[in-house]
Amino acid sequence: MALAPSERVEVRRAPERASYDRNGIDQILDAGFVCHLGFVSPGNGEVNGGGPVVLPTMYARVDHRIYLHGSPASRMLKTLKRPLPVCLTVTHLDGLVYARSAFHHSMNYRSVVVMGRAVEVTDTEEKLGALRALVERFGEGRWDDVRKPSLKEFNKSLVLALALDEASAKIRSGPPVDDDEDLELGVWAGVVPLTLEPGEPVPDPLLPPQIGRPAYLTSKDS
Repeated sequence: MALAPSERVEVRRAPERASYDRNGIDQILDAGFVCHLGFVSPGNGEVNGGGPVVLPTMYARVDHRIYLHGSPASRMLKTLKRPLPVCLTVTHLDGLVYARSAFHHSMNYRSVVVMGRAVEVTDTEEKLGALRALVERFGEGRWDDVRKPSLKEFNKSLVLALALDEASAKIRSGPPVDDDEDLELGVWAGVVPLTLEPGEPVPDPLLPPQIGRPAYLTSKDS
């Protein structure tokens, strides 16, 4: 299903790289761990004196919503409780594109831009589900393994939700696009792929030796 792009998220530069397909947008979001959240902080003297702010933060997607969490005392969440308009971005860098000219050097990437208003989640069931989704980003089944939040921890966690009503993806892939007259230049051209891969898990020094790796960590090594 394709989303009808709003004027705010419609891709105008290189529109052939744009996608408004819901499944494609979800796949890009689900492949990431960190988003960048931009908003304009009111100039009330409480938060950075006002002005634009962009902060990196973890996120999780559940159906048609993105969830963010943190301490109610954090600058970002304290400001966004109002709520305010936000812009959320996620980017995966897939490769460095080496062209024959300086002008045509580029990068292969997958990116998503979401516009909207982040609202505080006050429903207990939805909030708990959001916290579970965030923990499950570390591995499917992690929530069932660990101690659940105490009431104090639950109340000290603020969760925001951002609907995916206004979202677009932009993707570049493939080799460099050089001018015809540059194809005979004696310089290397191509793509250097880039990937984010998990390394070898390092156990906590306080972990008893009889406790082995969970399946969701073992499968990443295979």
